[in-house]
Amino acid sequence: MNVWIAIGLTVLGCYAVKLAGLLVPAGALERPAVRRLSALLPVALLAALTAQQTFSTGHELVLDARAAGLAAAAVALLLRAPFLVVVGVAVLVTAGLRAVTG
Repeated sequence: MNVWIAIGLTVLGCYAVKLAGLLVPAGALERPAVRRLSALLPVALLAALTAQQTFSTGHELVLDARAAGLAAAAVALLLRAPFLVVVGVAVLVTAGLRAVTG
């Protein structure tokens, strides 16, 4: 498949999803269940993406330096560190363990 065909199909798909969102009646968006779902869905998706990127390589489940970096970030969050400090701690722990273990 040509790359430009794939790009074109992706553009059309994104536009169709955006259009579908605009066509949803306002009354449907005001329901309490929809409001609750729209508040929780991004958090769940981000957590799933983080877990998938941290604990898998291809089709294998792994436990490596990325997991230690995530654990260090969680500790920094529990200590109420600022966001940039949390990211920095995760990066330093992950990079440090990768440097030590090769």
